[in-house]
Amino acid sequence: MYTGLGAWIDVYDWSLTFGKDGRLVEVADIDRMADLGVQTLYVQASKWDAPTHVLEPERLLPLIAQARARGMGVVAWYLPTFEDPAFDLTRLLAVAELPVDTLAVDIESLKVGDQAERSRRLVVLSTQLRAARPDLALGAIPYPPVVTEVINPNLWPGFPWRELAPLYDVWLPMSYQSDRKASSGYRDAERYTGESIDRMRANLGMPDAPVHTIGGIANQTSSADVEAMLRASVARRVLGGSLYDYRTTGDELWPSLQPFRVAGRR
Repeated sequence: MYTGLGAWIDVYDWSLTFGKDGRLVEVADIDRMADLGVQTLYVQASKWDAPTHVLEPERLLPLIAQARARGMGVVAWYLPTFEDPAFDLTRLLAVAELPVDTLAVDIESLKVGDQAERSRRLVVLSTQLRAARPDLALGAIPYPPVVTEVINPNLWPGFPWRELAPLYDVWLPMSYQSDRKASSGYRDAERYTGESIDRMRANLGMPDAPVHTIGGIANQTSSADVEAMLRASVARRVLGGSLYDYRTTGDELWPSLQPFRVAGRR
């Protein structure tokens, strides 16, 4: 389900609880995604401060059902805070019970300030999730190592790549070149995407680790950026690619995204 062209939506895109800015994603948008060639929908199914473990199922389930009806894969995702690992696990397992293909864990919360303890909780949570759902092709959505090793080494030093390597099946680094300054050299999407993947695979000790690359914030990304991201991705044989997120992806970007599609998938 991580192969090919993906599209991302978060709770600010589709839910009444959090989506207070602009038009919400509706079932008709799922049809538009399919018509544009999207092969996998990545949907945030809840949030740490949502009132229920699965947010607004009356709105979420029709989106998932339409994606599946149109032949798209569905990956539900959730961002744990690590403040209460038992709570995080409960929410992740509840999200995994949705009629989706698999689950991805967004690994970016810095709410636990002690970095070693944050890493320990991440490994414990991931181990428990893996044990509870060995049937799922779990995805990990981490900061790219260029961020944690070059740009801001104080962000998450000692990130436990090797401990996580056997617990996740696919890696989805948030390689958002749109966040980088030109002076850093990493506003170059080809360099940033490629180096992020190379460093991540080296850290994992897995030269062929399966990767779905996520490019920059869509409304701050050009077609040239997408094409540069694609070159780096093809050279490293990634599974697929996408931008964050669907609602901010302009019409002009979709032609450049098409080469991420995988033949044989709808």
